[in-house]
Amino acid sequence: MDIILLKDIDKVGYKHEIVTVKNGYGRNYLIPKGVALIANAANRKKLDELRAKEDAAEAQKVDVYKEMATKLEGKVLRIGAKAGTSGKIFGSVTNIQIIQALKEQYDVDIERKKVVLPEDLKNVGAYKAVLNLHKEVVVNLDFEVVAE
Repeated sequence: MDIILLKDIDKVGYKHEIVTVKNGYGRNYLIPKGVALIANAANRKKLDELRAKEDAAEAQKVDVYKEMATKLEGKVLRIGAKAGTSGKIFGSVTNIQIIQALKEQYDVDIERKKVVLPEDLKNVGAYKAVLNLHKEVVVNLDFEVVAE
């Protein structure tokens, strides 16, 4: 069954994407919850209109994203985490902690899904994250995980 997603769904797809799912999952879960539509001809036309509106809105934000990129260029973000004596932290560092630290330290507010972490961060040390702010604006962010 082909459906149009109205929201980002983990392991299925992103908003306004046409994906194929099993009939029962689409009919019994996604469509009744209001997170998907059947991908028929009428809904595909609506999808094109929605994509055009969102692309126009994102195009207006490119300047803001470029400004954020210049603000973060060459900066090192510090994230505190509780760690043991061997340098292994309790839990792991997630993209939620990255966006909270960005907001606190550099007053930059971005969406959680735009932060891509390289791996599971379970040790104290220096790492790099990728911020996909826009198709044209991608920032490589250096950050350190330090023991509190």
